[in-house]
Amino acid sequence: MNAKVYACIAEGLEEVECLAAVDVMIRSGIEVKLVSMTGEPVVTGAHGIRLTADMLWEEAEPGEADCIFLPGGMPGTKHLAEHPGLAEALKTAVSEDRRVAAICAAPSVLGGLGLLEGKKATCYPGFEDCLTGAEFTKQGVVTDGLVTTARGLGYALDLGLELAGLLVGREKAKQVKEAIQYDR
Repeated sequence: MNAKVYACIAEGLEEVECLAAVDVMIRSGIEVKLVSMTGEPVVTGAHGIRLTADMLWEEAEPGEADCIFLPGGMPGTKHLAEHPGLAEALKTAVSEDRRVAAICAAPSVLGGLGLLEGKKATCYPGFEDCLTGAEFTKQGVVTDGLVTTARGLGYALDLGLELAGLLVGREKAKQVKEAIQYDR
């Protein structure tokens, strides 16, 4: 199975949350595209690290993605929440039985769109009230149906492995976990 993930990056994203999960997915054979939500190819994260996107949102075809992934961080999450094209793409993905994932503050974007209604979800402490309609859990990574959420940076590898398991199989995710010497 040749799975494709769009990782949506905006100014002020949490760089390692994005890159750790993306790295694990790429090692699992998933095609991951960093998609700039800014209209510019270079996006600067919350800690000053500059990422070069594979494409701009305006060039993307979100209907091709098996999963749309939202890294957290501030003000990156705020910028994602304000992007009208992304909002539509996330709602369409779920309505078409495709996956969405978010980490740290970014599950609040999903909550604001009503995509967490009746689902278990997690997020960075302080954003629980933004998980509209969800049953909050303190688990590090939670998958409920087509939605996967993660608590924060410390769970970025776990999120990548969870998405790899869902998109290309648990055996492949296990192989990657062993190869990167991840014992947790």
